Amino acid sequence: MAIFRQYVLPFAIVFVFFIALVAVSARIFIPNDMAAPAPIEEINSPQKAELQLPPGLSVLVKGIPDDLALSDQFRMTIN
Repeated sequence: MAIFRQYVLPFAIVFVFFIALVAVSARIFIPNDMAAPAPIEEINSPQKAELQLPPGLSVLVKGIPDDLALSDQFRMTIN
C-alpha cells in the first residue's frame, strides 16, 4: 500500500495534469476560425415547423400565450 501511495498515485496525478495541460494548450494550433465560439442563431427548418406538441406540454415548453395570461383564469386574487 505504501508503494501505491508513494509512487503510483503521485505519478497518476502528474500524468492527468499533463494530459489536461496538453489538451488546453492544443488551442494554440487550432486555426483562428475554429478557435472562436460557435455562433448562436435560430435555424428555421421545415421539420421543426411541423412538430406539434400536446396542449399540456406546449404550455410548459412555450409558456402561457399572452391572450390567456391576460384572462381572469390565470390572475391571482388576494382575499
